[in-house]
Amino acid sequence: MGNILAVKVHRANLHDTKAGIFPAVAAYRLYPTIKAFCADAGYRKTFVAKVETILALRVDISAKIKPVGFNVIPKRWVVERTFAWLGNSRRLNKDLEKTVASQEAIIKISHFHTLLKRL
Repeated sequence: MGNILAVKVHRANLHDTKAGIFPAVAAYRLYPTIKAFCADAGYRKTFVAKVETILALRVDISAKIKPVGFNVIPKRWVVERTFAWLGNSRRLNKDLEKTVASQEAIIKISHFHTLLKRL
């Protein structure tokens, strides 16, 4: 469905493969029935290893996009659509927030707004 389960904003010099465990742990704490996580090929090593050791869950890596033609990858499309919905928020178009906590709050508020519009 593309619902955001957890949000963690980190500093720019921390790579997503290393920081990806933070929202995964937060999501798992909120929703302990999670059986697996999905990620693209960029998360293949570090993120997969951390999720397997810390949470004892598997990570499904999506297939690489083939350079010829246009192919829709279903799970990846849902993620990209969710990011596009967040991009509609005026506050998230520019880096206006001073703190990580306020940035996380604005992301959640923007997502709530999107969900409420679709009711």
